[in-house]
Amino acid sequence: MFEPRTYRRNHAPEGLVAFTLKEGESDLYVAATRSLKPQALPLLHEARAQLTDYLASHPAFLTALSPLPDDPFAPALVRSMLGAALLAGVGPMAAVAGAIAQHIGRGLRVEETILENGGDLYLRLARPRAALIDAGPHSPFAGRFAIEVGPGEWGLCTSSGTRGHSRSFGHADAAVVLCHDAALADAVATALGNRIVVPGDVGPAVEWALSIPGVTGTLGMILDQVALAGDIRLRPAT
Repeated sequence: MFEPRTYRRNHAPEGLVAFTLKEGESDLYVAATRSLKPQALPLLHEARAQLTDYLASHPAFLTALSPLPDDPFAPALVRSMLGAALLAGVGPMAAVAGAIAQHIGRGLRVEETILENGGDLYLRLARPRAALIDAGPHSPFAGRFAIEVGPGEWGLCTSSGTRGHSRSFGHADAAVVLCHDAALADAVATALGNRIVVPGDVGPAVEWALSIPGVTGTLGMILDQVALAGDIRLRPAT
């Protein structure tokens, strides 16, 4: 089902040029140092082809809710999802949005680019930027905080059990993971969201997520409770 991306703004981050990419179910927002849509569209097509070709012969990949073994013969995008899911303890499709965004972002090979795919971000930053935490309109934290992200390559992904189209077994308003790999951030955000069922879960859950190799920082929000772990910096939203 199509869900309007109402959280997107009509302007690009400062100094970047924005455009959208759409193919099938994929609907991405891209901001880069220059207009790169002609270069980005083939990368989206390539990512989707890798995934759909693999699904044709491995249908369990689509529905698995727990990790599947690594497949050395799988295409690179699929292997990134398998590896991320194994670390997070979830099914490989939990990493799909981050993996596709990362595939495109790395393929563009520009100094700075931001790709958003269903609320999950791949970031290649030349300077610090901030990303607003979308906890939903009924959260007491709605629109109040942003995460500061420094220069470098990052994945910043969010899962929610109270809004959006992603499947979650928890009730987190926002389960956020920051690391240097967007596929891993996506998979761990799903696992983190699954663990936050009641407010008392949020502290142990973010500490668990931080224990996964490669994870830099984590954040969880549920009702009036928020917890952070690791190197994740908040600032008031402007």
